[in-house]
Amino acid sequence: MTIKMLNEIQVDENFETYVLIQSMDVRVTRAGKQYQAFTFRDHSSSISGNLWNTNEKTIREFIPGTVVYMTGKKELYQGMPQVNQIQLRVATGMEPGNPEDYKDKPPISKSDLEEEINKKCFEITNANYQRIVRLLLNKYRKAFFASPAAKSNHHAFETGLALHTVSMLRLAEAFAELYPVLNRSLLYAGVILHDLGKVIELTGSVGTEYTLAGNLLGHIAIIDEEITKAVIELEIDDNKEDVLLLRHIVLAHHGLLEYGSPVRPKIIEAEVLHYIDKLDASISMMTSALQQVAPGEKTQRIFGLDNRNFYRPKN
Repeated sequence: MTIKMLNEIQVDENFETYVLIQSMDVRVTRAGKQYQAFTFRDHSSSISGNLWNTNEKTIREFIPGTVVYMTGKKELYQGMPQVNQIQLRVATGMEPGNPEDYKDKPPISKSDLEEEINKKCFEITNANYQRIVRLLLNKYRKAFFASPAAKSNHHAFETGLALHTVSMLRLAEAFAELYPVLNRSLLYAGVILHDLGKVIELTGSVGTEYTLAGNLLGHIAIIDEEITKAVIELEIDDNKEDVLLLRHIVLAHHGLLEYGSPVRPKIIEAEVLHYIDKLDASISMMTSALQQVAPGEKTQRIFGLDNRNFYRPKN
């Protein structure tokens, strides 16, 4: 067999390849037997698969962030591709074993992302907003420009959080041009801060999991607390309207109570922030899924988009 990229492998084809273990969970069958559930990836695509003959050695050896040589067969399960008949071994020193070679390559460099966000900070003319944003960005700068924006749904790769933020800032600027009624300072500050709590909610870009704070509090509650602490440190009156407005648009950015926001949007900037957040996340999920199928094919069902699949046109 010839080594292939994941996106080159056909259904029902036996293959061999090198992949990065993106995630691994130890699960238990109905019969009470342990198995390992994996997500594998290279820079072309990702695919899931289960290792049924598992033991304590494989659980220790095959962990997220490890490059492995894999043989198996690509099959469909409930219409979704997966690897069956998996055999794994850790890549040796003479093989392509650098994890960085298997990660998503963001379309914008980390330095360019940082430069664009810094420029937008200068356009925040409200002094309180600018001070709060700069304090929190400086406090979490290293993590912010390295973190994913989610565990799996959208921008789930290194620098994904900063890329999501920059994309939203560009949308926010376009909306502000079209609708001059919008308060740019409030909207830009809200965009930069709305997901910053994810640097505490998530563990990092490889084998991303929720931290204890992430599980118990969530990024919305976390960033609201961070804003409150920043206001105290900067000796800003926490009852000022501009502070309350900033907290509101961050708290409301998921739009609905059932989606995790403790309050629904009650000002126009909060409504806009919610929709541009949803729009950018949705396009990211669709784009990632469409890149993994050929023209004329449908994507896998996307959980974050109401479990719908999408068609990739031939032209």
